[in-house]
Amino acid sequence: MQQLIDAISELYQQWKGQAPKQVDVLPESGSDRRYFRLHGEDGETVIATSGPNVRENETFIYFSEHFTAKGLPVPRVLAVSDEKNLYLQQDVGDTSLLEVLEQQGYNEASYELFKNSLKALAHLQVTGDDGLDYDRCLTNKEFGKQAIMADLLYFKFYFLDALRKPYDKQNLIDDFEALSNYLTHTEYKYFMFRDFQSRNIQVQPDGSVHFIDYQGGMKGAPQYDVASLIWQAKANLPDEWKDRLLQDYMDAFEATIGKPLDRAVFQSQYNGYVLIRLLQVLGAYGFRGLFERKAHFLTSIPLALKNLRWFVEHNSLGIMLAEFRKVLDLCTADEVIEHFTPIQASEDTPLVVQVGSFSYKKGLPEDTCGNGGGFVFDCRGIDNPGRHEQYKTVHGRDKVVMDYLERQTRMQDFLNSVFDIVDISVEDYIRRGFTSLTVSFGCTGGQHRSVYAADALAKHLKNKYGVKVELFHREQEYKGWKNERYGVEG
Repeated sequence: MQQLIDAISELYQQWKGQAPKQVDVLPESGSDRRYFRLHGEDGETVIATSGPNVRENETFIYFSEHFTAKGLPVPRVLAVSDEKNLYLQQDVGDTSLLEVLEQQGYNEASYELFKNSLKALAHLQVTGDDGLDYDRCLTNKEFGKQAIMADLLYFKFYFLDALRKPYDKQNLIDDFEALSNYLTHTEYKYFMFRDFQSRNIQVQPDGSVHFIDYQGGMKGAPQYDVASLIWQAKANLPDEWKDRLLQDYMDAFEATIGKPLDRAVFQSQYNGYVLIRLLQVLGAYGFRGLFERKAHFLTSIPLALKNLRWFVEHNSLGIMLAEFRKVLDLCTADEVIEHFTPIQASEDTPLVVQVGSFSYKKGLPEDTCGNGGGFVFDCRGIDNPGRHEQYKTVHGRDKVVMDYLERQTRMQDFLNSVFDIVDISVEDYIRRGFTSLTVSFGCTGGQHRSVYAADALAKHLKNKYGVKVELFHREQEYKGWKNERYGVEG
């Protein structure tokens, strides 16, 4: 990590003429890219990106330069290393549209931000398409039949087949082919962002927006990006918003291309792309949750399934697909949604889960519940930050330690396995009315790894089950820390 920071600092110095005053490591995204915020002596900041995929970097840099030249709301590229594995770009802030929505809720100000984002999207799609060299795209030049089939098969392999429910595989593939052909023959094809969702929209203090992470873009139907934003499961926009925002986008798109739309045809194909996007997301949740065993993706599946069910019940695709419809009904059946919906504790649920950290040097924690103990997980197989001088005086709640554990150790793999084991007991104990469960994490000094792991499990149980959690850090309590108690969320 230090070598990477040194390389980024050197690139900054070549561009700015002086070394950065400070370098902050930013949270990882879902990709293998890493991001840093560099602070200059003048108080200005820039974002540095380290990406091992040079082709991906070249595509992003080319798109950015092309869009910037047209005055579109994307970050300017400021400097690129000779190897093209590092680059600096304009800092467009760290407040995403999703974060604004979570803070403000579904009020008119939030609505206006979504409306303005879609207006800016229409401008990016049409204006950005003009003169763009699609041979520079990262993968396909165009989102056509092959790409649509890939999204549908992603859903089939990583979600549908994991349900182990019977269906006619050949008839479903035939329906996939028919839907792909229908959606490919669209009148409008411009630049497609490909991952246009509220996390990739940065809101500025003046209310304007900038777009990031468009390196996967290609030529395609504009409806796909609109569907991606309006139907993003995490945002969970109200149904009335979805209808209004689609009309707002079509108004903006008409104004941008300078001619009226056949709105009935446009919306029919939009519905098809909504379905494609919903299924692609389910495939991603299935892959990350069911195959990679990342717990937080599993918790998103019920909402995605409810979104899919509402959409199928209220919209027409303009094409008859009998087997496909059977499969959609199968996936959105009550029993499937219930299977992925974790049991929820209530105010009357007696279970209290005690989660804590300790040092093996000072012995196992005392059993205060009278049940003879509980789970004890040994964190000493995880690389110890305490071996490094810069981490000796900090603990598992300090950002530098959290970054180290998340980026340079197998802590997340360890925790995913812990979650799988503990979840079984928590669900059973809630159903049976048990009153207590204890989970302890030990490491050498009870300072870094065990603290981080205990905090992570407490957050996981609270978010997934709403169960009461008492959090203790035995060695840290001697230093003035207090026990924490999390109740059931209302």
